[in-house]
Amino acid sequence: MKISLPLTLLLTFLPTPTVIATEYELGGFIKTNARYVDGTIAFQPSWNGDGSIQDEAKRTQFGAQESRFNLKLTQGDVSGFVEIDFVGSSQGNPVISNSYSPRVRHAMIQYEAFTAGQTWSTLVNTSTFAETADLGGPLVGQAMVRQALLRYQTGHWQVALENPYTYGTQVSNSPEQTNWIETSNDYVPDAIIRYDQQGHWGNVSLSGLVRYLDPSETAQLGLGGSLAAKINTFGKDDLRLQLHYGNLGRYVGTDAAKDIIQGEIETTSSAMLAYRHFWSETTRSTIFYGHTRTQVEQTDRSHFGVNLFTNLTPALKVGVELGHYQISDNQYSWSNTQTQTGQSHYAQFTLQFHI
Repeated sequence: MKISLPLTLLLTFLPTPTVIATEYELGGFIKTNARYVDGTIAFQPSWNGDGSIQDEAKRTQFGAQESRFNLKLTQGDVSGFVEIDFVGSSQGNPVISNSYSPRVRHAMIQYEAFTAGQTWSTLVNTSTFAETADLGGPLVGQAMVRQALLRYQTGHWQVALENPYTYGTQVSNSPEQTNWIETSNDYVPDAIIRYDQQGHWGNVSLSGLVRYLDPSETAQLGLGGSLAAKINTFGKDDLRLQLHYGNLGRYVGTDAAKDIIQGEIETTSSAMLAYRHFWSETTRSTIFYGHTRTQVEQTDRSHFGVNLFTNLTPALKVGVELGHYQISDNQYSWSNTQTQTGQSHYAQFTLQFHI
């Protein structure tokens, strides 16, 4: 929905008022879910790369926290975009009112070729996200980071400096004690360069990440690469994929991988593959798989699913999804604690109305 309003600025030193036209564009959607999870990995409203092992349990939860609202303002060569939703709120509970506080997803300004503010990391190619009922899809195998950055784009190239943050643990005298890294010494921005190519066949992006990690003044250089593509196949069908390797840490896997473990920089291998098939003009299915494995911490996480969506109206879609999430971590070399493994199955129904 777009609304154009004139903003009149009366300047005393001008004989006539200056009129600046600002265009307001409202967007977002209302989404409601019914989710059932059965297994030994504790219930999550959507699967990411994390998870805690428990005794086998079953749980059903209804919710609307994934609903989101955004506003885009355009004034000449300048535009701003802000978006909120209610996912992960520490406020509210299902006892009485289910009242949840909003969180900021995006808050950015664009001027000509520059972008500044919080938005998707330059490493993220959002066109390669699978259409899923589970929020974000197989996040365990994807690049999925939003953060503050400064980015310049020209032609097929993007170059960015992004918020530095070291996520992980230092060497601990007690292997059973987690000694989290102190982030007060993160002072060199992460640097990302990306090349995009697109055509009637789809699009592909190739990205490189350079990080200077300096926890407790023990400098380490991190390097990583990412390939993402959306390829049109037959009719309206498409294939979406992501491949990641290197010292990517928190940039991939959504908490399946850390930047540094026990003082050693982590190396991560991640992959996501999804194929979407259209049964008719309005009905389609996606089958997807995501997987992340780390060398130091020895994490091994995967997510598989298949779904069916249809549009009841151009703005209203309904979907059902069946999936499986698994943790198959190996024994940590520095710990005597037995690593736990587990798996959970889920079924999810979703109804989504786009504004």
